Amino acid sequence: MKRISVDIGGTFTDCFFAWDEKYVEAKALTTHHNLALGFNEALDLACSRAELDRDQVLSEVDSVRYATTLGTNALIERKGPKVAAIVTHGFEDTIPLSRGRGYGEGLDPSMQQNLAAAERPEPLVPRHLIRSVKERVNSAGKVVVPLDESDVRNMVRELVDQGAEALVVSLTNATENPGHELRILEVVLEEFPPHELGAIPVLLGHQVSGRKGEYVRATSTIVDGFLHEIMFHALSQLANNLRESGYDKPMLVVHNSGGMAQMNSTDALQTIHSGPIAGVSAAEHLSSETGIGHVISTDMGGTSFDIGLVPEGGVKHYDFQPTIDRWLVSVPMIHLLTLGAGGGSIASYDRIHRGVKLGPESAGSDPGPACYDRGGLRATVTDADLLLGYLDPDNYANGFIKLNPRRSVFAIEETLCDELDMDVIQVAKEIKRGVDEQMAIGIAKELRVRGYLPEDFTMLAYGGNGPLHACGIADRAGIRRILAPPFASVFSALGAGNMKQLHIHERGAHVVMYNATTRALYDNYDEFNLIVEELERKGQEDLVRQGFDASDVRYRLEMDMRYGNQLVTTAVVFDLDRIHGVGDVLQMIQTFSNIYGQRYGEGSEAPEAGIRVQTIRVASFVDGDVVKFESLDNEGARTIPTPMSHRDVYFVAHDTAVHTPIYDASALTHQHRVPGPAIVTTENTTYLVEPGWRLEPTSQGAVWFLRD
Repeated sequence: MKRISVDIGGTFTDCFFAWDEKYVEAKALTTHHNLALGFNEALDLACSRAELDRDQVLSEVDSVRYATTLGTNALIERKGPKVAAIVTHGFEDTIPLSRGRGYGEGLDPSMQQNLAAAERPEPLVPRHLIRSVKERVNSAGKVVVPLDESDVRNMVRELVDQGAEALVVSLTNATENPGHELRILEVVLEEFPPHELGAIPVLLGHQVSGRKGEYVRATSTIVDGFLHEIMFHALSQLANNLRESGYDKPMLVVHNSGGMAQMNSTDALQTIHSGPIAGVSAAEHLSSETGIGHVISTDMGGTSFDIGLVPEGGVKHYDFQPTIDRWLVSVPMIHLLTLGAGGGSIASYDRIHRGVKLGPESAGSDPGPACYDRGGLRATVTDADLLLGYLDPDNYANGFIKLNPRRSVFAIEETLCDELDMDVIQVAKEIKRGVDEQMAIGIAKELRVRGYLPEDFTMLAYGGNGPLHACGIADRAGIRRILAPPFASVFSALGAGNMKQLHIHERGAHVVMYNATTRALYDNYDEFNLIVEELERKGQEDLVRQGFDASDVRYRLEMDMRYGNQLVTTAVVFDLDRIHGVGDVLQMIQTFSNIYGQRYGEGSEAPEAGIRVQTIRVASFVDGDVVKFESLDNEGARTIPTPMSHRDVYFVAHDTAVHTPIYDASALTHQHRVPGPAIVTTENTTYLVEPGWRLEPTSQGAVWFLRD
């Protein structure tokens, strides 16, 4: 296996480089004005560490996989083309009204409780760029009003004259019968052939989302259209950069569904949050290979803290209608909770609560925290960590970034000391306590609302700042075991390297597996099997188009199920892929009941209320080579290594400084045990072992944090 995978975050660009049995990690600062520059710098460092020539690597490597936050940033900054929308006549105001509560979506909980003071987001499609056409299809897919093609031509001409740079077509019930949307696309190309219309994209709602619901399907397509141009040009720029360096294979783009595909088979919407979701996929792979049970993955980088659930047994947690920025969309996205709490999160004074407020604003990589000495003037979590003694100012990021403690002191004194009536160290402790508590609350809430107990989970701590704050977070969340996985600082990039080429297709369905009123089991097997076959065919076409043989394509059937009219919907993975009789229906019901009972407690199942399927989903994929994880066993005799030095370190639970041993990466071998308090500084991250914890490394570089 020869593979390059890159995860571009808000602060750092992470690179994981696999060359046969050699694994190398590297980081560089993200260059937001041209992402290829940061990519090149990280790749050059990885090649240098592997003692390989960059041109040789790019000419011989099997694949380059790429995850980016570019789409997320474009939405936040509202940098995109003029998007116009064509809808069914009579539904012109569906998008602007946003179901009457759209202004609350994407806001933090405190603002959602005060919607009267909330502001609507700036629309991606202004009202004057929405047009309706005369047509109507009913909920069964039957044409009630035929499409008026002359009306379509007039509307398209008006929108182009208004300066539309992207066209979105989202008609009512197009998921049941997409004929009218497809014909509108043909009419657009007849009126404006490609050589006249140029590169303007035309996106159809039924192709972006297969679920019912006019508003969320339209919003999904609009976000996709808004991001299409910037993602196309940015990824093309990166592809050209690779091609100029001798890489002649298609570049692969990571999807938020948990897979990846070539750029020509990727929608812009699928790239949102792709980096953190790659980390969740890596956690799932690690859990299945090593058998460590329930895992909650936590990725603390420079900008955010991302939480993902990986329960034992392969239970999938999807966001059925995730909110991206301020928009509710309908795409199959692996569930991820993102908090604005990273190393670069800015600390400010909260006048209402008279305390420290952390994030969501971040200093990013430019100018970065005040201690980077690049012009940042506001205190961040990294500044607090430096002053508390956790970070080595001369060896941060392998010495590539020299930290200036005086800048941190200045930033904290200027913004917080007087307001809080505390000295610098006390304020730094408040920042550390606050950020750990904020992340612990997020973890505990995420687990408990889904029926899990924190003490049953192993916390996977990765990202540049994960091992630094892991003990403080776990103490407050009630978690007893922490694992910093192999290659923790670039674990999301590693996950991108492990992903399969995969496409997910889904369709909204009304399948009653058990009817509580008639006490009858589902028996329309042909209808169900035809839907599955159609979804498999679409996935197979996607992968064959990318060069795979149809016989290599594998399929996984999933369904979103619930009891009766419950709001709670559970995604269930099945071993079956067709229904041939009553036995298969009963097996599906039993699988659903088992998963529901495991999650919410034995006896909580309620089949007497009926069992319904809302969505049928097929994941089509091709298996490939993956990074091999070694045993996480931490048994055997261990010795305490000799520290390199000692320094005074401040811990939140101690009033005075603690003279703490400092170790380097040589301490992270499976023969050693490092009791807390202690600090281990490596090239890419810092392991903070707080009092009451001990550190026990494993053979591949994974590190256990265990309570004494």
